[in-house]
Amino acid sequence: MGIRIAVLASGRGSNLVAIMHSIAEGKIDGKIAVVLSDKEEAKALEHAKNAGIAAYHVNPKAYDTKEAYEKELLRIIGEADCQLICLAGYMRILSPYFISQAHCPVMNIHPALLPAFPGLHGQRQALEYGAKVAGCTVHFVDEGMDSGAIILQKVVPVLDNDTEDTLSARILEQEHKAYSEAIQLFSQGRLEVCGRIVKVKGE
Repeated sequence: MGIRIAVLASGRGSNLVAIMHSIAEGKIDGKIAVVLSDKEEAKALEHAKNAGIAAYHVNPKAYDTKEAYEKELLRIIGEADCQLICLAGYMRILSPYFISQAHCPVMNIHPALLPAFPGLHGQRQALEYGAKVAGCTVHFVDEGMDSGAIILQKVVPVLDNDTEDTLSARILEQEHKAYSEAIQLFSQGRLEVCGRIVKVKGE
């Protein structure tokens, strides 16, 4: 059966769909138990519902405080009995309260080679800086901004004629591969966190 996964998403849900495909192809030992979004119109919710996955819009504006909003997210995740929370284009910063109260690890995918270019528009930052390589990073989420322990990274070259769109598209292909690989390593119990270092058992 594998692990039960909660996915938080705010947009089109391409990484969610990639995870769904990897599960269907037997590349991830687990299932997506619930999908949550802060955006009612998020395509991610539609993808989940079409696949028969429980999907909820939890509106932050309906709660007096960020903590109250996050408490509701955690309640739903807890009721779904999830062992891993995956952020897939979730555009809200989780508070220290969420991280401390989550009963399972939180994983994120970022479109840059951390610790370079954290925050928004990592691809644009790489281009503007003149980086020769770019890529994506799967990491555990801590209380900082894209500062958690790195699980794995994929690298793509930055071409002379790249635009933000072309570079983003190439990185996205690697995001889909990297996230599924990282989730599978977690589901197999092969990730060992030693301070800032994530070791993969059996390699």
